[in-house]
Amino acid sequence: MYELKEYLNKQLILFLLTTFFVLCTTPLMAAGYDKALKGVNDYKAIYEFSQGDPKIANLIFWAVKNSYEVDEVKGLSGDKDIVVVFHGPVVKLLSTNKAPFNTAEWAEVEKFHDTIRIMKKDGVKFEVCLYAVKVLGVDETTIIPEVDKVGNGFVSVVGYQMQDYAVVRVP
Repeated sequence: MYELKEYLNKQLILFLLTTFFVLCTTPLMAAGYDKALKGVNDYKAIYEFSQGDPKIANLIFWAVKNSYEVDEVKGLSGDKDIVVVFHGPVVKLLSTNKAPFNTAEWAEVEKFHDTIRIMKKDGVKFEVCLYAVKVLGVDETTIIPEVDKVGNGFVSVVGYQMQDYAVVRVP
């Protein structure tokens, strides 16, 4: 009888240890980043962003923000550096001018501004192409202060790419 009890105790301990291991490692395995991040130390990305629909821009920005917040990226040993360069229709979303938007769209624009402010506090850098600002008729003085102004956004994209940043294009 004693041997059976000892055997059952060992089986219970083995079961608990196995369950603990599975529960602790499942989120890591479920994320599926083991192949993508294999051998990666630094996480440097530039998002080339031009999407001008405020609702879609907010949906996409959630994914951009999430890309540097996931535990697997946070756990990398090297630098984490995220840059977003805006050009094209999105520059209108960076303005404090309400005129081009209806009430529902403006609420989305404000949400977009809030997300930029939060991401800026996280250390994300933002740049807007002044050529796009000019061509699209946006008053440069209405661009929110969290966004740095550059003459040509393509120069920034190429420059960061030459510094080994991964380029993610968001049309």
